[in-house]
Amino acid sequence: MGGMAGLGRRTMLALGALAVLAACTSTARSPDSGKVRTDLESLERRFGALGPLSGAHWLGTALGTDSRMSVPGPTDVRVVGTAKLRAGAVAAITGAPQGSFRPEAPSQVPGDLAEFMPKGARWVRSDSFDREVTGGTYSGTFYLDPGTDTVYFDTTNPSPAASSGP
Repeated sequence: MGGMAGLGRRTMLALGALAVLAACTSTARSPDSGKVRTDLESLERRFGALGPLSGAHWLGTALGTDSRMSVPGPTDVRVVGTAKLRAGAVAAITGAPQGSFRPEAPSQVPGDLAEFMPKGARWVRSDSFDREVTGGTYSGTFYLDPGTDTVYFDTTNPSPAASSGP
């Protein structure tokens, strides 16, 4: 009988240790959560096709860092947020005939950014415009709202575009 009680106590200790480990890793993996950034320079460098930006609210978060199986090496970074374009810029972009923009609303908007999304936005997006902005060097989706000249971007590892043209 004494052996059973010992096993139970050891099992409980192991479960307690696992709970503590889980709590530690969940806080350790998201030091940036809740830190909404408003700086523009790094966005303008990466999303040059959008032109000058203002009023940005965005997050840069590491992806896949909560997996115990992750291999040391470069970490994928999700850069997601909103910014304002020059007045009339969205209408000019979405009015281009080769754009083939269609209505589509962003999904998986991080909770920290929800308050910065324009109310009543009529989002549109286009695969060809996504490729134009990313230059085909990283994955990204760009939603545009002509009514507020706002862009919502959701990208992985956005890199500054190589200068194109003279």
